[in-house]
Amino acid sequence: MAGIFYFVLFSFLFGICDAVTGSRVYPANEGTSGAAFLLLAFCNWKLIFFFFPTVTLLDSRSVQGELGWIASPLEGGWEEVSIMDEKNTPIRTYQVCNVMEPSQNNWLRTDWITREGAQRVYIEIKFTLRDCNSLPGVMGTCKETFNLYYYESDNDKERFIRESQFAKIDTIAADESFTQVDIGDRIMKLNTEIRDVGPLSKKGFYLAFQDVGACIALVSVRVFYKKCPLTVRNLAQFPDTITGADTSSLVEVRGSCVNNSEEKDVPKMYCGADGEWLVPIGNCLCNAGHEERNGECQDVAQQSGSDKVSSAFCSAEPPQKGSPSGMNLDERPFDFPEDVMKS
Repeated sequence: MAGIFYFVLFSFLFGICDAVTGSRVYPANEGTSGAAFLLLAFCNWKLIFFFFPTVTLLDSRSVQGELGWIASPLEGGWEEVSIMDEKNTPIRTYQVCNVMEPSQNNWLRTDWITREGAQRVYIEIKFTLRDCNSLPGVMGTCKETFNLYYYESDNDKERFIRESQFAKIDTIAADESFTQVDIGDRIMKLNTEIRDVGPLSKKGFYLAFQDVGACIALVSVRVFYKKCPLTVRNLAQFPDTITGADTSSLVEVRGSCVNNSEEKDVPKMYCGADGEWLVPIGNCLCNAGHEERNGECQDVAQQSGSDKVSSAFCSAEPPQKGSPSGMNLDERPFDFPEDVMKS
């Protein structure tokens, strides 16, 4: 029942997210309620990342100072600028808006990104895009898409963009585009798109963005991979595990028995592509003299503090008449001082 409840709840919230994340006001209106702010934050983070951990390889918002990515051509194409984000914090972004000229081919390449052993990575792009219909006289040259590419390399210091080396990931289109009216009202329609690429095999890779005639601003670029977190199941510990190369792959992981336990059947689980542990198999059992408590095997001889205090006043002798069960009043653990005894 709990699973059904959460499914319905999250489906409802995602439905609201679809309705509200197409537009955002910068800065937020003073009348914006706390509930509305929390809802936007919830939608912006993508619910699934609350449950399954991710490891960030690149986050353009966290870079101090200039990004310094490589642009081609060097002038007249992508330009690095500073803007204010939704928290009124300055961030570095790239923008291009050559909508009046035909046959645009403007490239922007990130620095080298190490993959840290990940075979599949995810690219989250936040961007704004101008509605071509709101620009007079550009119907033949204005575009509303851009292209995303990647290039695997062991060389972390490649200086130039060689277009032929890059493989296309996808063409990115905006769900929401902004107009001159939106600019006047300080409304920024922010789009978020996530793509994945793999399997990767070299030490790292570069990402590239190709503009073909759009008016676009890359607000942020985040690259990450997913992993299944360290966990204990059936008295077996399973380590942090990077997900597999495919979106449907399962990585088999053998667990190790916790302290004071031994294998009954070989403990295994599978790390799913979303970072969720699946299909637990086998288990460990506590050794003799130990019992399972909270995923650990604890010595049954160990007693709680209250048990130890009680046992200090009690012996294993049969109780005397009128004394509490298990208590021998003749065997006291200490002597009272004489002045107390005489009082």
